[in-house]
Amino acid sequence: MADFAGKVILITGATSGLGATAAISLARQGAKVAITGRREEQGQAVVAQMAAAGGEGLFIKADVTLRADVEAMVAKTLERFGRLDGAVNNAGITGGMFKPVADFTDEDWGGAIDTNLTGVFMSMRAQIPAMLAGGGGSIVNISSMYGTVGGDIGNCGYVASKWGVIGLSKTAAIDYAHQGIRVNALCPGYCHSEMVDPYAVAAPELFGKLLERYTATNRMGESHVVADAIEWLLSDKSSFVSGTAIPIQGGEHSRLY
Repeated sequence: MADFAGKVILITGATSGLGATAAISLARQGAKVAITGRREEQGQAVVAQMAAAGGEGLFIKADVTLRADVEAMVAKTLERFGRLDGAVNNAGITGGMFKPVADFTDEDWGGAIDTNLTGVFMSMRAQIPAMLAGGGGSIVNISSMYGTVGGDIGNCGYVASKWGVIGLSKTAAIDYAHQGIRVNALCPGYCHSEMVDPYAVAAPELFGKLLERYTATNRMGESHVVADAIEWLLSDKSSFVSGTAIPIQGGEHSRLY
C-alpha cells in the first residue's frame, strides 16, 4: 500500500462511483483530499466517509465546464491545504447514446465534449501551475476503453471525448516531464457506477453482449479496481510511468472456443 501521508489530492466528479471510492481510500492512507461535483449533499456525504476513515476531506461544489468553477476549485484546495500533489480528473457524462453520428444534436455532442474533454483540459490548466509551485506532482485523467476503440452503441460524442483525453494526457506528459509532473490516462471498461448501472439494468441482454465482447472475465468491474490503479499512478511506485493510457477491463477479449 502506498503512503499518502501529507499529500494533497484533488478529485473531480467524486460525489459517487470510482471518484468517491478513490477519495475515501486515499484519505484512509493519510492524504488530504479535495473532491468536486455538482451535488452538495452527496459531496458532503463522501467527506463524512473520509472523516470516518480517519482522513481529512473537503467538498467544493464545481462544474468542470465552467472556467470560474475550475479555477476556484484549485484555489480553494490551496487555501485549505496549502499545496497540490496530485489530481484525478474524473468528472464525465455519457452524452448522447444509441444514435448514429448524423443523428447527434449539437447538445448531444457539446455536452460530452465540454464535460469529458474541455473539462479535463481546463482542470489541468489550473492544476499544473499549483503542482509546479510545489515541485511537481501526478495527474491521472480518466478516459475509457472507448478511448481506444470505435463506439458501437451510438455514443460518438463520448468516444471522441475519451480519445481526446488520451491525446491530451500524452501531450501534457511531454510538456511537463522535465518539471516533475507525470500525466497518465486510465481506460476503464464497464464497471459498476452511477453512470453505468442504470443502463445495465434497463438493457441486460445488450450489456451481456458488451461484456462478452469487451472483457475476458465476462463481468463488470467494481469501482475499487480503478481506484487501486489511480493510487498506483499517484504514488511514487509509478515514478517512471508517464504518458501512458492503461486499460482496466479484465482483458480485452474473451476466447471464442
